[in-house]
Amino acid sequence: MKAAIPPHRALALPGVHGYTDAKTVHAGEAIALHLSVDRPCRLGIFRLGDDPEDRASDRLVVDLGEVQLNVQQIHPGSYVHVPRGLPAGIALPGLTLECWVMPWRVDGPRQALITQCDSLAAGGFGLFIEADGALGLALADAGGSPAHCWTAGRLAARTWQHVAATWDGQVSALWIDGVCVGQQAWPGPLRPGAAPLRLGACGEEGAAEAFADVDLALPAIHECALPAEALARRVAQRGRNLPAHPALRACWPLREGRGGVVADISGHQRDGRIVNHGTWMIRGPGFDEATAAADGDPFATAGQCQGLRLAADDLYDCRWAATHHVTLPADARPGLHVARLRFELDGCEAVYDVTFLVRRAADAPPAPLLVLCAMSSWLAYAATPFARNTVQDPVWPRRSVGLPNSHPEAPAFCSYTFHRAGQPSYFTGLRMPWPHASPAALYDPAGSGFAQWTRLERRLHVWLEKEGYDFDLLADLDVHRDPGLLARYGTVLVNGHSEYWSTPVVDAFDALLRRGGSAIVLSGNTMYLRVSFDEDMAVMEQRKTEDRGADPAQAAQRPPAGPFGEEFHSQDWMRGGQLRAVGRSAASIIGLETAGWGFADAGDFGVYHVAAAQHPFFQHPQSVGLAAGDTFGHAPDGGLPRAIGHEWDLTVASLRRRTRGPAPAGEDLPEAPSGLQVIAQGRRRVPGALDTYLDWFSRPTEPLDGGLSAEMIDWHRPQGGRVFHAGAVGAAWVVGHDPAFDVLLKNVIHHLNGSHR
Repeated sequence: MKAAIPPHRALALPGVHGYTDAKTVHAGEAIALHLSVDRPCRLGIFRLGDDPEDRASDRLVVDLGEVQLNVQQIHPGSYVHVPRGLPAGIALPGLTLECWVMPWRVDGPRQALITQCDSLAAGGFGLFIEADGALGLALADAGGSPAHCWTAGRLAARTWQHVAATWDGQVSALWIDGVCVGQQAWPGPLRPGAAPLRLGACGEEGAAEAFADVDLALPAIHECALPAEALARRVAQRGRNLPAHPALRACWPLREGRGGVVADISGHQRDGRIVNHGTWMIRGPGFDEATAAADGDPFATAGQCQGLRLAADDLYDCRWAATHHVTLPADARPGLHVARLRFELDGCEAVYDVTFLVRRAADAPPAPLLVLCAMSSWLAYAATPFARNTVQDPVWPRRSVGLPNSHPEAPAFCSYTFHRAGQPSYFTGLRMPWPHASPAALYDPAGSGFAQWTRLERRLHVWLEKEGYDFDLLADLDVHRDPGLLARYGTVLVNGHSEYWSTPVVDAFDALLRRGGSAIVLSGNTMYLRVSFDEDMAVMEQRKTEDRGADPAQAAQRPPAGPFGEEFHSQDWMRGGQLRAVGRSAASIIGLETAGWGFADAGDFGVYHVAAAQHPFFQHPQSVGLAAGDTFGHAPDGGLPRAIGHEWDLTVASLRRRTRGPAPAGEDLPEAPSGLQVIAQGRRRVPGALDTYLDWFSRPTEPLDGGLSAEMIDWHRPQGGRVFHAGAVGAAWVVGHDPAFDVLLKNVIHHLNGSHR
């Protein structure tokens, strides 16, 4: 657990929630459970069984008995805590509080900007955005004289403004963009109380609250009232120049770009600590989109890395106490496991599963095959971590908007939804519940039986076990932590919806292939977007941002994104978004690139059509029994499950055909690689209502003739290695349902790995 945070407004959650201290653990090692329960529960550790549709096949590993009621609180809201405030009890001759601010909302609860106050009765000061959007000032003397609180002006949402409050010992004034919007007489005295300074929050009975939904830049405190001409200069400088007044008592430029500490440059050692993470690498008040550099250097453009974004719902680590420590048996079989809580809900039995992965014992030799769990992608879709408990298997809505929340103020954002006030969401915490990763979770379209994440990926695990294959299971998180793990294997299976990859994982995967290894990819939208992690592997970062001059009319066809200029990660300062932006296109490594998505209705799912019936994958060592043009990748009756749906990938050659406009500045349309053969085409005869088709540059375009959406390939890479790629998220769905696909997969494993069973 990370260090405790200062006293903070708390929320108590109804229901049953939990997470593990690690997403993966070796057999024979311990794992900690962090649970919050408000009702009697029975707890056990289970290994998922051989029927993805039925919990009855899951095997009990450890029975932990009854769970004591223990509601653990959460503490959302990011701000900067500065322990060393202005000296308590010493009268100030004057005061200026100033900062650049971009409010994400100008209504709703009060938002604190710069404060030193735990209660006005104890003295202090604060600059606020009030509930109606007005700028507010509070001054209170620790000696007990009446507080001075008033408001003036009104701030605009989602635009940078310079705000200031001044007091010269007799008169206070409020300023917006260098214009005095109001004055009030107040003779003081002003003696601050013994409270910390806070940026983006204030105190109430010692606990932080009034969290701001703002972008903040260059906050400063002066022990004098700055004159109007000085404030006018601040506005003209757009935050590019640091203050240097003799009465400067604190100033935080907020240009660090990463980390949890903000430096004070006043000389008074008032460094601050960021609580609940916040967001670095944002567009400051001095950023100019028209002149922003395009050379990949985030520090080359003035204002591009200036400021800190705060959110009242920021939370990336629950910091819950461990309720159970469980040591897994040394001979535990590798596989997906859950900590399963059973409890009564609305008169019925409900189940809450906390999913984690058990790896082979650390000293065990590797298996011939490695299956990679796409946990980075699971994390990216982690909407509503504190979702309301349900009795029935939940269907998670399309576009990852999440389920109903257990508490109206609990965080609900993920990589596909904005924060509550509209801030882009760039981070996901690993020390948080992830109920969507339950093996029971389904995904839209409702009624189709389709799933992502755990429920989708374990179909391959079940099939491999039933067919007698010896395989290891790792999460991509394990490989990020130790890229050398892949050097132990010759064949890796990528499974499900493996969209988000870190560059260390991509590079280790490519290195395996360059050594002559092989990959079997039963995934779509594969290796598309880049993630990074902090040093503790506790927070994952991803950034989807708009292109320069993006057409707002196309926004509905794209996932929610931040503004141009915020594409650089704070964890490594590399460009985010698509992996090919950092020289790692999926097509150059595994032969296919993301080509679109569609998930409106169950009927949207298509099937494969054989294109190369004599290819060895269809003929040896067992004939699949299909001729050119025949279909597969569907249930025996042609119905669901069907493979070509949700998201899909195409070859460079096909994407070139779909790319009709000129290339964006600085980008080129690549040539099709050699050694690649399309052995089947995934077709969707009728476009769905929510379809999006992409060209090579990920721009919306029209579909190709005949409903071509995905391609299945065999690629002998010129740079070394061999890849079988099924090109669709639904490929993992049909495993075990379609006898033809099963025979094909056995043949693929035979050719790429040998008959290791």
